[in-house]
Parts: sequence; structure tokens; C-alpha cells
Amino acid sequence: MSRVSIIIPTLNEATSLGRTLRCLSLLDPPAWEILVVDGGSQDETVAIAKTNSALAIISEQSGRSIQMNRGAEVATGDILCFLHADTLVPDDLVAVISKTLANSAIACGGFISLMTGTETTRWGVSLHNYLKTYYAPFLFRPHLYFKGLRLLFGDQVMFCRRGDFQDCGGFDPTLSIMEEADLCLKLLPYGRIRQLNRVVQSSDRRVAKWGSMKATAIYLYIGCLWGVGASATYLKRFYENIR
Repeated sequence: MSRVSIIIPTLNEATSLGRTLRCLSLLDPPAWEILVVDGGSQDETVAIAKTNSALAIISEQSGRSIQMNRGAEVATGDILCFLHADTLVPDDLVAVISKTLANSAIACGGFISLMTGTETTRWGVSLHNYLKTYYAPFLFRPHLYFKGLRLLFGDQVMFCRRGDFQDCGGFDPTLSIMEEADLCLKLLPYGRIRQLNRVVQSSDRRVAKWGSMKATAIYLYIGCLWGVGASATYLKRFYENIR
């Protein structure tokens, strides 16, 4: 079984982190290590990480790309798995990841994200996000789509080999949005990008604030703008931080 290092970037995630870490404590087989990389939380995030036996790392700078790169620097596992603090995973996560990357033709994988809240499951938004993994590269990078490119996003729990991550340069620290899509492009020379037929459960807090129609429109708009080369700085204007 591969040694899987789970890296969780955080910023004021006290509301969600405890539940996520309790979920990770049930993994069978267990993760090799769990690293919570904090970007300067003003709540109890770091204390919760320490209470739940995770390695808490304080990043000198905030930003998901920077924090995930920092976690990758510290990680000692063979495989890196990037997890949002508000996402719950199946208890066979490590086995699924190990089996997927046992195929040397696959460089990176991710799951189907089912967006849920306390009162509802966002079936429409979840379906669109599932399809976006395929249609975005097909429309905007068709020559790469047929080479195995799929675009994965943060709530899909991306994973890859640590060596490939280091060799391709990891996440672009200058990107504040679409950093996962950029990593998919950088990992493609090492093998196909695959979306697994397995589900993880992500918080619907952003959709709950925006509403399903607005959220889907924003996701579609951002994806199209990214496809035609809009800068991350411009795209970030449409994607506010919500906790």
C-alpha cells in the first residue's frame, strides 16, 4: 500500500475542520500522515488540528497554492492528496488512491464532488461540476483532451505522486484561483488525468450564499474565461472567500 500524505490548506476553518479530521481518523488503511497547513487563522483552526493528531504547519504566507506547496515540501509520503477542510472522504480513500496510481499511465486523479448542506443536496450544481471536468478541456484544449487531460478542482480531492508534483513545479504560487486546473496541465506529460467513479462530499456553503443558479453561472463564466486565457487576478473578482 502506498504512503499517502493528506494536505489540508486552512484559513479560519474551525467550523468544518474538526469533522473532516474525525472522518480521516476512520480511514482503513490509514493515511501515512495528515498535514494541516494554516495561512494565519484567527479562530481555533490550529488548535483543532493539534487536538485531532494532525501535524499543524504555519505558512508564512496565505493562499491555497502557497500553503499546499508548503505541505508538499514537508510531506514524506509517496503520494500527495490535497483535501479541502470542508470535504468528507470515503473510508477506503487510501486504498482507492493507491490502486489508481498503481497504473503508471495515470499521473493524477480526483473524485466526483457531491455538494451537500444541512438541508439539501445540490444535485444540479454537482452534475455541472462533474461535467465541467470533461467539457472544459474538450472545448478549450481539445488536442490535450485526447491525450488524457481532464480538469480537476479543489473539492474533488486531487492526488498525485510526490515525485511528479516536485518535477512539474507544483502549484503556481501566483495563482489565487484555478490553481488545480493549472496543475492538471503541468502533470499531463507524466500521464493521464482521471476522474474516479467515486464520490466525496463537499460543503455547499458557497452555493447556499449565492443560490444554485448564480453559482452555476459563475462557475461556467469563470471556466470559459479561464479557457480563453483570462488572468487569475481578474477571475478572482468573481470568487469571494466564504467561510
